[in-house]
Amino acid sequence: MEQTITARQACVNALNFFEENNRTNTELLNKLEGQDRQQANEYYQGILRRKSYLDFLISKYSAVGVEEMNPQFKNILRIGLYDMLFMDGTPDYAAVNEAVELAKAMGGSKSGDLMNAILRRLQRDMPNLPKPDFKDRTKLIATTFSHPEWLVKRWVDRFGEREAFRLMQFNNQHPYYYLRVNGLKTNDRNFSLRLEKADVEFEESDWLPGYYRVNSLQKVRSKGWFQKGLCQVQDVSAGFAPTILDPQPGEEVYDLCAAPGTKTIMLCDLMENKGSIHAIDIDGDRIGSIAENVTNYGADIVKIQRADIIQERFRLVDAVLLDAPCSGTGVLSKRADLRWRRSESDLDEFTRQQDELLDAAANMVKRGGRLVYATCSIEPEENMERIEHFLSVYDNFELEDLDEYLPEEVLSDDGKSYQTIPHIHECDGHFGVLLRRKV
Repeated sequence: MEQTITARQACVNALNFFEENNRTNTELLNKLEGQDRQQANEYYQGILRRKSYLDFLISKYSAVGVEEMNPQFKNILRIGLYDMLFMDGTPDYAAVNEAVELAKAMGGSKSGDLMNAILRRLQRDMPNLPKPDFKDRTKLIATTFSHPEWLVKRWVDRFGEREAFRLMQFNNQHPYYYLRVNGLKTNDRNFSLRLEKADVEFEESDWLPGYYRVNSLQKVRSKGWFQKGLCQVQDVSAGFAPTILDPQPGEEVYDLCAAPGTKTIMLCDLMENKGSIHAIDIDGDRIGSIAENVTNYGADIVKIQRADIIQERFRLVDAVLLDAPCSGTGVLSKRADLRWRRSESDLDEFTRQQDELLDAAANMVKRGGRLVYATCSIEPEENMERIEHFLSVYDNFELEDLDEYLPEEVLSDDGKSYQTIPHIHECDGHFGVLLRRKV
């Protein structure tokens, strides 16, 4: 297919859309192919990871304030500056020229001249560019590490400055990716041989079988392994929830809030494709992703259902997995947009919804059955505080020990919950517990 736009143009369009709609439109980035697609995503995620710092520098070298600047011009300027500071292999002169030509193409010759003037001034001062110098400590840290002030304050209060800095630095790095082998179509040995043959650098996880950490997905994607259903992108910490649910062949399981279906596929694998899994989600737009994954990965025991689990009633089953909607503060290295989409007040809405979902899930579990509650948040209000509230209402459930399923380093002191912190465990931040309904 003939490509009509470049990676930089696609990134500008995606950034424009994000600022107008406060959400990511992946289609604007993924319409490209191969190296262009990878580069467009690198620009987009990288700029959002460094947005506050880039905008601080722009404000020092532009007569027009960042907020008053034409959005399209501002986003081209961000790309040019990101190119100069963070993209290895792009000479400064080339970064300037690319940004100038893009500004001319999208905004006319005057736009190109202004772009050239700003970036040339920045280039002359490198590597001694100004540093954030705000008297307000929170604002200074937030600008330096490009995280929202409310989150900076929260993490500094909780972790202390040093650990908060490490966490934010991790969030701003190029993320690690994990591949989980689909045991329905291949095995660990064969898959590791495929990785070696494709010259993909990898590291096998010590925590769970079938997980391989890779630095790039480009080679894997080019081999068509995702389309063939041989593996899926899933952080090893995201695999903890299905693991502790421990679904057995022949059981009936509900996977709630199931889209896009990666945990559904893992449940099928653990159950050896025997039994019944109901993948349930309220979002009609995302239901299709479950169906696509189920078909692609050869999962024959999945029934997909669009439903509001809070409003509708369901029969009792052996096991329920609730991967609850949350703030996503554990996945900011991969989802850089989330840091700018969330506000502190959102936590109140998420915790209210999480309580309602837990109530609904509890009423789906047989006596003696299991319920796993999990999030990709590192905020206590969304995690153990929700479980404490739940247990204060439901005295017919109790927490189970997790030490037979997971490594000690991710478990709480009492061994009844897990929590990964990105910079400590070098993976996404996930939380989870296993609850059993009393007989």
